[in-house]
Amino acid sequence: MSGHSSRPRQLPRRLFQLYAGLALYGASSALLVRSGLGLEPWNVLHQGLSERTGLSMGLVLTVVGAAVLLLWLPLRQRPGLGTVSNVLVIGAAMDATLAVVPDAHGLPARVAFMVAGVVLNGAATGLYIAARFGPGPRDGLMTGLHQRTGLSIRLVRTVLEITVVATGFVLGGTVGLGTLLYALAIGPLAQLFLRLFAVPTGPEGTTVVAAGQPRRAILRR
Repeated sequence: MSGHSSRPRQLPRRLFQLYAGLALYGASSALLVRSGLGLEPWNVLHQGLSERTGLSMGLVLTVVGAAVLLLWLPLRQRPGLGTVSNVLVIGAAMDATLAVVPDAHGLPARVAFMVAGVVLNGAATGLYIAARFGPGPRDGLMTGLHQRTGLSIRLVRTVLEITVVATGFVLGGTVGLGTLLYALAIGPLAQLFLRLFAVPTGPEGTTVVAAGQPRRAILRR
């Protein structure tokens, strides 16, 4: 059977992975918030803006995601279903989780929340990226700047993340052990889960993982 004829049969699985991954991403980010030990880079900014505006973190995440998506226009990036869904789903899932999960108390509970948040975030990244419905708004910004400026992906990503972490910290976002753990662990975790959740796309059940380099596809809120 050809790869083309097998693709329609994979659509339900891909859609499930997309939305399960986005929902899990929001929930795992909420666990990092409740740990109080530090957030992933973009959520440091979202938390800082939330503190300053009084809006929920999930709503801030959604608004910032939509604003970043507007920056795609001059960069000539093309959004996919996953891009738009990213803007709409992750923030809602984060707010829903924050509404039912209380702050962790005591160091063991806080560390458990932190570790669970990072690991589940890696799983969410694998689910979402392997579904192949387009990059998140912030990833598209990163790759768009790379294409337009000629600077390396590594440099563009580093500058963006240092900027959002520093800005978020000044605004009141939480930077700590969880931020460091996330930076060190998310790459290997995402690679592991990308392979685990890869959807067969070619003949003989072969798979394509993320249809590109995972480093360029890693989801960043």
